[in-house]
Amino acid sequence: MTSTSAPSLRSKLQRARKGAPRPRRLRLEASSACNLRCPSCPTTTGDTDRVVGKGWLAVRRFRELLDDNPGVAEVELSNWGEVFVNPELVAILREAHARRVGITLANGVNLNRCSDEALEAVVKYGVRSMTISIDGASQETYGAYRVRGDLRRVLAHIDTINAHKKRLGRERPVLCWQFVVMGHNEHEINQARRMAEERGMLFRAKLTWDDDFSPLRNPEAVRKILGHAPTRNAWLKERDSDYAENTCLQLWSTPQVNWDGKLLGCSFNFWGDFGDNVFEQGLGAALGSAKMARAKKMLLGKAAVDATVPCATCNIYHERRKHGRWVKRRHLVLDRLSFELTRNRLWELFRQTPVWRSALRPIARLAGRSKSGAATPNQRR
Repeated sequence: MTSTSAPSLRSKLQRARKGAPRPRRLRLEASSACNLRCPSCPTTTGDTDRVVGKGWLAVRRFRELLDDNPGVAEVELSNWGEVFVNPELVAILREAHARRVGITLANGVNLNRCSDEALEAVVKYGVRSMTISIDGASQETYGAYRVRGDLRRVLAHIDTINAHKKRLGRERPVLCWQFVVMGHNEHEINQARRMAEERGMLFRAKLTWDDDFSPLRNPEAVRKILGHAPTRNAWLKERDSDYAENTCLQLWSTPQVNWDGKLLGCSFNFWGDFGDNVFEQGLGAALGSAKMARAKKMLLGKAAVDATVPCATCNIYHERRKHGRWVKRRHLVLDRLSFELTRNRLWELFRQTPVWRSALRPIARLAGRSKSGAATPNQRR
């Protein structure tokens, strides 16, 4: 009888050594299941079911991944689902903290249903940052898109996290209020910004990806509030760059791994994987696959379209190809530098002094941290 047992740790490590250099940062979906039903989200429509599926990361798999890859310094846990749905989240945060691995929830959480233990754990175990998707300053407005969401509950959970930070004497996680601008909520942008400031949160207005759902009613008023293009189409015309094109850099710097180990490459991809499973073949082997190498060459403009590569189906890639806006080596260098600056907390200088703001603006734009409003993944959160 043929054995179907999982590869041993030794065999996984041997294969991993043969693969590509492993990055210091990873994106690893903690849960692809979600408790909300946001109308435009592929998780709601079922478009993520075939490849991403519904499930959550097991702490056992997380522990093995970190053991096999001691060079990993930071892991982003949020993507298509809601992190707090994972029943093993507290254990995952504890494991990361014990290994001095930084955790971010920067793609976005809805923070509607969270245990008291989990709210304390994000502070106790040093989660670095958390982006909370709140597209309104009133329940009526918020609930129009965040279907099943309760704004009062979300704000109460934010207050609880802040209370834990004060009690434990911690500055982290840095909380960011993310507001996707749509027609039904554009009148509440400034009010939401004030509510965020009252809670010591950063505020980020993000351009909607779905102009068919609640299109802007007064684009020019929104432009004045944001200080830049009010829609992604306008952004593209005015800046000659796709609002979300920095997502492509993730294949080099922060590759996306699904909750079940499938290698997705980037956080935007839900329609195809790169073949190898990180939990079975090892991270190095998966990243060193021929399909992954082909995808990178395509994005660099050094290879023709390969229909077997997930990038071939992506509208961001097609925009790059149409206009010759290929990834450049300098983009990868700046992306890496932005990570190092963030780790060393030099962003405080960037935010506080005009000289640093001027010198580091290109890096900040790549990192999604400047006032330009450029998108950070996931674009549909």
